[in-house]
Amino acid sequence: MVQNWKDYDLGRLDVDGFIIDLDGTVYRGNTVIPGAAETIRVLRAAGKRVVFLSNRGNISRRMCREKLSGMGVEVSEEEILLTSTVAARFLRTLGDEEGGKVWVLGEQGLIDELQLAGVALAEKPKDAAWLLITLHEQLTYRDLNLAFQAVRHGARIIATNADRMFPGDGGDCIDVAGMIGAIVHTTGREVEVVVGKPSARMAQAALEVLELPPDRCLVIGDSLESDIRLGAAAGMRTALVLTGSVNREMARMSQVQPDFIWESICDVNDMLFIHQEEKGTGS
Repeated sequence: MVQNWKDYDLGRLDVDGFIIDLDGTVYRGNTVIPGAAETIRVLRAAGKRVVFLSNRGNISRRMCREKLSGMGVEVSEEEILLTSTVAARFLRTLGDEEGGKVWVLGEQGLIDELQLAGVALAEKPKDAAWLLITLHEQLTYRDLNLAFQAVRHGARIIATNADRMFPGDGGDCIDVAGMIGAIVHTTGREVEVVVGKPSARMAQAALEVLELPPDRCLVIGDSLESDIRLGAAAGMRTALVLTGSVNREMARMSQVQPDFIWESICDVNDMLFIHQEEKGTGS
């Protein structure tokens, strides 16, 4: 494991594409990480390609873009890949035998992405071929019970992700695993597909946007289990930032090891500057 960017042979670093997590990397809750917006502008000015890859499944790309814009981070919807986006594309590409209408345990953002992809939504739980579970921050007993009914009538279960928690303004918050647990333990049925990081589906979706091979890309994120594991499995280099829920000691003890450990995404500025000098392009 490389403890920080200074320990790395920057002469071997040739990265053109950056796959950047959102929660805990660019912002926490509704608060932007200090310097994140400026760092992203530096990447663009250096001619780097950027895609934002998030396990958030309860929002749409439009909602995410508006949130980022309000924080001073200007991105296009095409540069945003959420689990709501990738789940919608997955369901849309299923063949007739596996396809069918979807019941959602989630929020309007996920429904928006499904409708944009042309996925048919069930009007009643009993009509659903799939139950799609994501984070539901306004969850009620009725929501859970309708999802329960869908599975009891034969719906197969797909989840946008299986994260236990995510970093919010006031600390860690319960994530999709809590919603999954309620359905799985009451129905006795298991989740058949998990779309989100660290799945190969998310990695491939990001590479398609960047139009780059894995060895020319760097994943930046705050989660060892989702961000760093995704990058390592896909053959990309990885940078763990300490602005989320992981500290250096946790990283040291983990079986999942990043190539870099950074205090925040802002450390990429120093890395880019040193690498430009190594190549003779610095000022």
